[in-house]
Amino acid sequence: MFIYSAALVAVVAVLLALVAMSLKSRQDANIRNEKMQSLLKSIDITVDAAGAEAAYQEYFKKELTVKTDGTVVTEYDVTDFESMPADRAFNIKLRDQQKLGDEGAFPVYVFEKDGQTGYVVPLQGNGLWGAVYANMALAADLNTIVGVTFSHDSETPGLGDKITTPEFQAQFVGKQILDENGQVVSVNVKKNADKEGMHEVDAISGGTMTSNGVDAMLATDLARYQKFIDSRRDGSEAAVDEVVVPIEAIAVDMSDEEIKEQEEKEANNE
Repeated sequence: MFIYSAALVAVVAVLLALVAMSLKSRQDANIRNEKMQSLLKSIDITVDAAGAEAAYQEYFKKELTVKTDGTVVTEYDVTDFESMPADRAFNIKLRDQQKLGDEGAFPVYVFEKDGQTGYVVPLQGNGLWGAVYANMALAADLNTIVGVTFSHDSETPGLGDKITTPEFQAQFVGKQILDENGQVVSVNVKKNADKEGMHEVDAISGGTMTSNGVDAMLATDLARYQKFIDSRRDGSEAAVDEVVVPIEAIAVDMSDEEIKEQEEKEANNE
């Protein structure tokens, strides 16, 4: 009986492993399509799974990863999904990058719709029972919200899970994430919010902890893009105040006095 049971378990395990392996490519495709559908929905484009890739390639033009200092680490044109390097924004696991802090590389998706350029930034935080997620679409000014989608792993049905409803998400459209000085102030999710205010929306009734989690996610994750926003709003690729030439790069025919002056300048800059 024991031998029979062990053999049966082994056979079933092998069969399950074979089935899982045979279905892996299909599972990966489903996950990829679902992600593209969410990104598209944030810019108010709704498609089924079969049309997700074509629509994604139509509206999204570039995938970037950026550091908190505004540096663009990777840039990929949206062409196809045959070649999917690990550092491409679409493949980035946001939670892993959050753990790296300032060393992380955070995704930015550049889209074009109705002749206008915009940016989608993915966000991830903690709700009451598990992770909560968002894809926030910003206009060309990197300030005005033109769309957003929220999702979650396990928020309370009928309460916290209402972050996925069109009514909750529609509140964010037209709001702004920057103050008058260009600093990220996010959008506060609070009770009895001022509907005319540019930086607040109503929290979910009965879903206080989930609302608080969404509020914290927006504030924390949007702040990571401050330097990138600054650089794009300035019309430059990076915000650099001054370029200091290393002493090794200076011509060797400089006089001793000139070299000393350069070294003092570098010391002062440091």
